[in-house]
Amino acid sequence: MKNKKITSTARANFGEFAPAFVAYTENILFGDVWRRGNLPLRERSLITLSTLIAGEHTNQLPYHLKLARENGISQEEIVEVITHLAFYVGWPRAATALKIAKDMCSE
Repeated sequence: MKNKKITSTARANFGEFAPAFVAYTENILFGDVWRRGNLPLRERSLITLSTLIAGEHTNQLPYHLKLARENGISQEEIVEVITHLAFYVGWPRAATALKIAKDMCSE
Protein backbone atom coordinates (compact mmCIF):
# COMPACT_ATOMS: atom_id res chain seq x y z
CA MET A 1 0.00 0.00 0.00
CA LYS A 2 3.01 2.30 0.42
CA ASN A 3 3.14 3.13 -3.30
CA LYS A 4 -0.63 3.39 -3.74
CA LYS A 5 -1.51 6.70 -5.38
CA ILE A 6 -3.55 8.94 -3.14
CA THR A 7 -6.02 10.91 -5.20
CA SER A 8 -6.47 14.41 -3.89
CA THR A 9 -9.58 16.51 -4.38
CA ALA A 10 -7.47 19.68 -4.51
CA ARG A 11 -7.28 19.79 -8.32
CA ALA A 12 -11.05 19.38 -8.70
CA ASN A 13 -11.78 21.89 -5.94
CA PHE A 14 -9.19 24.57 -6.69
CA GLY A 15 -7.67 23.80 -10.11
CA GLU A 16 -6.65 26.97 -11.90
CA PHE A 17 -7.78 29.16 -9.00
CA ALA A 18 -4.93 28.03 -6.71
CA PRO A 19 -2.43 26.01 -8.77
CA ALA A 20 0.38 26.28 -6.21
CA PHE A 21 -1.92 24.91 -3.50
CA VAL A 22 -2.84 22.00 -5.78
CA ALA A 23 0.82 21.30 -6.52
CA TYR A 24 1.76 21.38 -2.82
CA THR A 25 -1.14 19.06 -1.98
CA GLU A 26 -0.35 16.55 -4.71
CA ASN A 27 3.45 16.67 -4.70
CA ILE A 28 4.45 17.46 -1.14
CA LEU A 29 1.58 16.43 1.13
CA PHE A 30 0.40 13.27 -0.62
CA GLY A 31 3.50 12.70 -2.74
CA ASP A 32 6.13 13.10 -0.02
CA VAL A 33 4.78 13.47 3.53
CA TRP A 34 2.29 10.60 3.25
CA ARG A 35 5.03 8.45 1.62
CA ARG A 36 7.66 8.71 4.31
CA GLY A 37 8.62 5.19 5.31
CA ASN A 38 8.42 5.46 9.09
CA LEU A 39 4.62 5.11 9.29
CA PRO A 40 2.30 3.04 7.10
CA LEU A 41 -0.64 4.71 5.36
CA ARG A 42 -3.04 3.05 7.81
CA GLU A 43 -1.44 4.75 10.81
CA ARG A 44 -1.18 8.06 8.97
CA SER A 45 -4.93 7.87 8.36
CA LEU A 46 -5.61 7.18 12.05
CA ILE A 47 -3.48 10.18 13.04
CA THR A 48 -5.15 12.40 10.46
CA LEU A 49 -8.67 11.39 11.50
CA SER A 50 -7.83 12.03 15.15
CA THR A 51 -6.35 15.43 14.38
CA LEU A 52 -9.26 16.51 12.20
CA ILE A 53 -11.79 15.45 14.85
CA ALA A 54 -9.85 17.10 17.68
CA GLY A 55 -9.57 20.34 15.76
CA GLU A 56 -13.18 20.30 14.54
CA HIS A 57 -12.02 20.33 10.91
CA THR A 58 -15.16 18.60 9.71
CA ASN A 59 -14.96 19.84 6.10
CA GLN A 60 -11.95 17.58 5.52
CA LEU A 61 -13.39 14.64 7.46
CA PRO A 62 -15.42 12.96 4.67
CA TYR A 63 -12.40 12.82 2.36
CA HIS A 64 -10.16 11.40 5.07
CA LEU A 65 -12.78 8.90 6.26
CA LYS A 66 -12.91 7.56 2.71
CA LEU A 67 -9.12 7.51 2.50
CA ALA A 68 -8.93 5.71 5.85
CA ARG A 69 -11.21 2.97 4.50
CA GLU A 70 -8.97 2.70 1.42
CA ASN A 71 -5.98 2.43 3.77
CA GLY A 72 -7.47 -0.59 5.52
CA ILE A 73 -9.34 0.90 8.47
CA SER A 74 -12.71 -0.73 8.99
CA GLN A 75 -15.95 1.04 9.81
CA GLU A 76 -15.85 -0.55 13.26
CA GLU A 77 -12.33 0.78 13.86
CA ILE A 78 -13.39 4.27 12.77
CA VAL A 79 -16.29 4.19 15.25
CA GLU A 80 -13.92 2.96 17.97
CA VAL A 81 -11.43 5.75 17.27
CA ILE A 82 -14.16 8.37 17.45
CA THR A 83 -15.61 6.86 20.64
CA HIS A 84 -12.17 6.83 22.24
CA LEU A 85 -11.56 10.44 21.20
CA ALA A 86 -14.83 11.54 22.83
CA PHE A 87 -13.16 11.31 26.23
CA TYR A 88 -10.13 13.34 25.16
CA VAL A 89 -11.43 15.95 22.72
CA GLY A 90 -15.04 16.31 23.81
CA TRP A 91 -18.39 14.66 23.31
CA PRO A 92 -19.75 17.22 20.81
CA ARG A 93 -16.74 16.83 18.52
CA ALA A 94 -17.07 13.05 18.63
CA ALA A 95 -20.82 13.20 18.04
CA THR A 96 -20.29 15.42 15.00
CA ALA A 97 -17.64 13.05 13.62
CA LEU A 98 -19.90 10.03 14.22
CA LYS A 99 -22.73 11.74 12.34
CA ILE A 100 -20.46 12.40 9.36
CA ALA A 101 -19.13 8.83 9.43
CA LYS A 102 -22.63 7.37 9.72
CA ASP A 103 -23.90 9.50 6.83
CA MET A 104 -21.00 8.32 4.67
CA CYS A 105 -21.69 4.68 5.49
CA SER A 106 -25.34 5.15 4.46
CA GLU A 107 -24.44 6.37 0.98
